Amino acid sequence: MSRIEVVNPETATGQAKQLLDTVQSKLGATPNFIRALATSPAALQGFLGLYHIAENGELDAKTRERIALSVAEQNACQYCVSAHTAIGRQAGLDNAEILANRNATSSDVKAGAALAFARALVKNVGEVTKGEFDAVRSAGHSDGEIMEIISHVALNIFTNLIGKATQIEIDFPKIALKQAA
Repeated sequence: MSRIEVVNPETATGQAKQLLDTVQSKLGATPNFIRALATSPAALQGFLGLYHIAENGELDAKTRERIALSVAEQNACQYCVSAHTAIGRQAGLDNAEILANRNATSSDVKAGAALAFARALVKNVGEVTKGEFDAVRSAGHSDGEIMEIISHVALNIFTNLIGKATQIEIDFPKIALKQAA
């Protein structure tokens, strides 16, 4: 059971209503995660701003979802693993790739390097080695893409914290975690 009462988009008012309507028009749905964030319109607006920046960079949608899956599994956030499994499928990831991504690997070499770097970022709270940094660059990631990988990791840690702390009801097909954090 959720530890926080989510905002009902039908009864929301003010800025929360405007932000929820924006999400609804873009996604065709208003996930519980967004409805929980709407309890603080400032928090929701901040998240949407970061999300907007993240989705308009150089990294393709599949790589963004791969990172989200890897970070969610590493942080044992069942809400986020469930959500990004569904979103990853919409982005074109198949079941085998999704499972690989949850283990920070990929059938795509460049994406695999991004996931290894993302895993190191989470594990070491950003203190990556020169070798880890060089490896992601050697796989073909530009400095801009590396900055986006770091940004996506940070954004997903943020969502994992919210999902875990609030125990938001999962409104996607539930996916069991492979491991505990």
